[in-house]
Amino acid sequence: MAPKKSSKSKGKAPVKASTPKADPLFPARPRSFNVGGSIRPAGRDLSRFVRWPKYVRIQRQRAVLYQRLKVPPAVNQFTKAIGKNEAAGVFKLLNNYRPETTAAKKQRQRGAAADAAKGKGKTANVPHQLKFGLKHVTTLVEEKKASLVLIACDVDPIELVLWLPALCRKMEVPFMIVKDKARLGTLVHQKTAAVVALTGVNKEDASQLKIFQDLGLEKFNKNAELMRKWGGGIMGLKTQAKLDKRAKALAIEEAKKVASLKR
Repeated sequence: MAPKKSSKSKGKAPVKASTPKADPLFPARPRSFNVGGSIRPAGRDLSRFVRWPKYVRIQRQRAVLYQRLKVPPAVNQFTKAIGKNEAAGVFKLLNNYRPETTAAKKQRQRGAAADAAKGKGKTANVPHQLKFGLKHVTTLVEEKKASLVLIACDVDPIELVLWLPALCRKMEVPFMIVKDKARLGTLVHQKTAAVVALTGVNKEDASQLKIFQDLGLEKFNKNAELMRKWGGGIMGLKTQAKLDKRAKALAIEEAKKVASLKR
């Protein structure tokens, strides 16, 4: 039999496909036609199409519900926090009585123990400082040891502190509702704090504390309107427009009836 001829051609190099060179003056800019890509409506706010995280959606829905539903006075009082200027003065005072860190407490105790061992006298008294923790503050209020109580307005769930204003009123302990739990937490070296309390201050701050105690008694403890006023009941824009349209139609109908009776 005759030998088979090889299909490959000998002596010929394979031809490579030539790729077009990119023009440096006009570089290729591929476009994305997906949602939010290259082509978007000019000047349109697309924030309502964003899929927000779940905690953002929950807090926005809660804010809307507090507007729409009838909110009882016990819950509505937490929307009446003190103003910005008043809060600045209160937090400036409380900043002087932040609790000791663990390292500072150990150092103070060691110094006091060393003084006692040398016979220099009695150990130094613990300095005035903020008290925090719901159970601890509740005990202080019940025993009437708290001089001023600050409650955060955004505690979740609200039932944790819902009863505390009533207890402060019964025990005649001045309290204030402030913004917010993160700011209170910063005072006591925590992420958040639902409530903090002062049991005492130094002599130089006694007059300042008396001012804030009077303010708390006036605005919260003895404020009868705060304990009676309901909140919420504010309808949305679409519902308000619908009710206005209905009221105008009824007014026109009444006007027609009056005009027909005059004839």
